[in-house]
Amino acid sequence: MKATTLSNINIEPGREAFASLWTEYEVNLFKSGNHYRLYEKMGSHIISVNGIQGVYLSVWAPNASHVSVIGNFNGWNRSSHLMNVRWDGSGIWELFIPGIGQGEYYKYYVANANGYTAEKGDPYAIHWETPPATASIVWPRQYKWNDKKWKQALEGQNWREEPLSIYEVHLGSWRRGENNKMLTYTELAKELPAYCKKEGYTHVELLPVMEHPFYGSWGYQVTGYFAPSSRFGTPEEFKHLVDELHKANIGVILDWVPSHFPDDEHGLAYFDGSHLYEHHDPRKGYHPDWKSYIFNYSRNEVRSFLISNALYWLDEFHADGLRVDAVASMLYLDYSRNHGEWVPNEYGGRENLEAVDFLKNLNIAVHTYCPHAITIAEESTAWPGVTHPVESGGLGFDLKWMMGWMHDTLKYFSFAPIHRSYHQNSLTFNMYYAYSEKYALALSHDEVVHGKYSMLKKMPGDEWQQFANLRLLYGYMYCHPGAKLLFMGSEFGQEHEWRHDYSLDWHEEERPLNKGVSTLMQDLNNLFKTDPRLYKTNYSPEGFEWIDFNDAANSVVSWIRKADNKELIVICNFTPIVRNNYRIGVPRQGYYRTLINTDAIQYGGSNVLNEAMESAPIARHGKMHSLSLTLPPLAVMILEWQCNSI
Repeated sequence: MKATTLSNINIEPGREAFASLWTEYEVNLFKSGNHYRLYEKMGSHIISVNGIQGVYLSVWAPNASHVSVIGNFNGWNRSSHLMNVRWDGSGIWELFIPGIGQGEYYKYYVANANGYTAEKGDPYAIHWETPPATASIVWPRQYKWNDKKWKQALEGQNWREEPLSIYEVHLGSWRRGENNKMLTYTELAKELPAYCKKEGYTHVELLPVMEHPFYGSWGYQVTGYFAPSSRFGTPEEFKHLVDELHKANIGVILDWVPSHFPDDEHGLAYFDGSHLYEHHDPRKGYHPDWKSYIFNYSRNEVRSFLISNALYWLDEFHADGLRVDAVASMLYLDYSRNHGEWVPNEYGGRENLEAVDFLKNLNIAVHTYCPHAITIAEESTAWPGVTHPVESGGLGFDLKWMMGWMHDTLKYFSFAPIHRSYHQNSLTFNMYYAYSEKYALALSHDEVVHGKYSMLKKMPGDEWQQFANLRLLYGYMYCHPGAKLLFMGSEFGQEHEWRHDYSLDWHEEERPLNKGVSTLMQDLNNLFKTDPRLYKTNYSPEGFEWIDFNDAANSVVSWIRKADNKELIVICNFTPIVRNNYRIGVPRQGYYRTLINTDAIQYGGSNVLNEAMESAPIARHGKMHSLSLTLPPLAVMILEWQCNSI
């Protein structure tokens, strides 16, 4: 990438000078909250002025009385490279420093009239020192992409009619090398795409890769919003990982955190000696659960910062979507607060109107400038219209995690089968609201940490029943309407819950029962990706029809998934009892075949199978024909009509 060139600037070699990348129009966009490419102006940029190469720096600090650039190039001298504040009231400070370039470590020394001083990292830095070090690094935005074929394939696609099966990954603990060493982006690029392709996923979702000082936050306490964490390599090496995933036909969704940020002194908090990025009132600006600051969504420049950041990851790093963390905490002023600890909005309500407005503008911007990107909300309440269009009064997200499904389903599976007949409503109730939003079914990292146990160990019974229940859970999940998400390690039934300081227990994958779960997940993913009946009508009610949800006495549930005038029959037996001569109504006369039976021997099951299944003209469940089946224990059967006669 060539350096930006400026001319007609009066500058002597070896001395800093005034130079600007800003136009008056762009400054006004920033001040009005409508500049969505701030990373092209703010931060550090390698440029050439009158033939002299150096670095231009720009930072927003409207309440500072003094800002200077410090770094190795000047011995961290706070007075040698003073920045110039613009004359237009924008609060933007800028400086051109000749003779320095890529790899320079720097910070801003900020002081204000109240005696506040601090050394701050660059909010727009695209590369940082590896924590616990905290300096920003001058770095060019350059990379030659090789994912043209992937990008072209997105043209004309309607994501609502495409399969979306997501593998959620924490890069620091997916795999590790010798001596528990974390893999680099380059090393991950050699292994992760091939694994995801083998397993059949359409996308990976990466827990936040943005630079964060505390590894144990999993990336959810961000200081470097514009930089992939240097723990794993450089920005170009992260782009290479995305590139390799795309070349393997795997989409990339990034976890993104616009809800809060940590109070580390080198970060955004109290940036210029005032509550610049965060709200000044702690009842609106401080999060009691996470001990972190909440963005001030009413401030135009903060909205520009956040929306620019979202577009940066989609544009600069070719991400295919953003999963927006903790949306509920943004929407409600009283989120996790007691009476008297929050301030009502101007109408006396608990809704954070500024955050609502920000989320709408975010989604409008993403879908305008990156039309093939999807946005996913982690929203745990019944806020109406999360995935409805903004023009219809919604927030404009493409998908919402179906938290109710997750809680009810895991609660149901926690019961011993003998008690499940009393709780069948936990399985079926979610279909009453399944199409109120566009949902993703998520069994995420949050469900396998902090003493909640792994997915396998959530299941009741002895070892065989635990694995059978796990296979049953996954079969039920993949036949339920909605996109799918599964956290790493769950796909092979890891015994331990997730431990971020260690690799997944890959040795377990070779055990027969674990290998069976892994094989089942591959088959479920491949069926899900290739059979339109499981994905094409995921978000519309015409793709689903109950056969019978009332057989609580036997803990059996059955339904139809359909698209293009073709049906799949799904039957779930949630007990370890083999049920013989179990009759269900079917939509077509003739022979049926099994596509997947989670009790099959290759999955580690007991191999209770049904051979050629022919319907009989016996009415059941509102159908003129029915099948008499043997239901395998703790299992899902997926059937399809084969032909009228053999």
